[in-house]
Amino acid sequence: MTTPSTPESVIWDTTYACPLRCIHCYSESGRRAARQLDHEDMLRVTDALISMKPRVLALAGGEPLLVKGIFDITDRLVRAGVKTVLYTGGWTLRPWMADRLAELDEVIVSVDGATAEVHDRIRGRAGSFDRAMAALALLDSAARERVGQGLPPLRFGIDYVVVRSNFAQLEEFCRVVAGRFPELRSVNFNAAIPSGLASGPGFGDDELLPDAQVAELVGAGLVARLTAAAPESVRVFTTDNMGAMMHPDRLASGDDALVMQVEPDGEVRAMSIYEGTVGSLLDEPPPVLWERAVARWRDPFVVETLTPVRTMRQWAEAVRRIDYRFGTDEVRARIDRRSPSQESGAAPV
Repeated sequence: MTTPSTPESVIWDTTYACPLRCIHCYSESGRRAARQLDHEDMLRVTDALISMKPRVLALAGGEPLLVKGIFDITDRLVRAGVKTVLYTGGWTLRPWMADRLAELDEVIVSVDGATAEVHDRIRGRAGSFDRAMAALALLDSAARERVGQGLPPLRFGIDYVVVRSNFAQLEEFCRVVAGRFPELRSVNFNAAIPSGLASGPGFGDDELLPDAQVAELVGAGLVARLTAAAPESVRVFTTDNMGAMMHPDRLASGDDALVMQVEPDGEVRAMSIYEGTVGSLLDEPPPVLWERAVARWRDPFVVETLTPVRTMRQWAEAVRRIDYRFGTDEVRARIDRRSPSQESGAAPV
């Protein structure tokens, strides 16, 4: 495996503060300390990431629109020529933000159901569907106004995490929800990744897609039906998210994008969806941290754990093992709280 000296893309979870309590939350945001840096240190992390010249940088969380000064960060990224995407649940999006968001390459609103009943249960807060629809309507209106004024477009899309309880609503979503917003550019249906809360045995039993549904999600038949149900102007994408596994075979073949995952306090994860960091961007040069991250991919324990994985359930078990092995005591305590004691106790350390 030949690995580039810098990541292709960066995901920065700018804060773990969040108004929602999603059942699948990969970072357990809203249930833990925000770990958000002060403004000056956030700008230092921004400059460190710019120095790596990634193809794209995603600002996520938690809820990045809760971060005071977030638009100072986006301004810095845009001026540096970094393609910048911001992910939001829509709860905190306000009208004054539209013009600032238009400066980005894309804004993605997370919506996990075609109805309030389904979405609000998955997102863990009543009213979150209505807030997301209001956010999309705001972006849609701002996008039309900008087109009318001859200004650069405001590009926005929807991200839909697919679990068992919302799988049946995919076509309805394309037909009803996507059709409400004429300026909407894309809908991305992403199979839930067994990371964070979604790696727990309970989630695997109740919500993680079985392998047959994963195959259906990315099959030509369903993709064709979703595309037909959506407005012609909306591009529909589906993914099984298997690239996030970082399976040794896929890495060796060069099939997966190489991602640097940054936690709110500037700590860099060794592997994007797995716990375990390799140092802080506030303390050491980014290339040094990237080199350490790449070394983790080849760690014998990681290779041994991921090589036999072929199914979603096996992947979830592998995530728990890797998280328990490389996570801190605080991480292990969180795993213990969300998993039966026999599961965490059996994890190799």
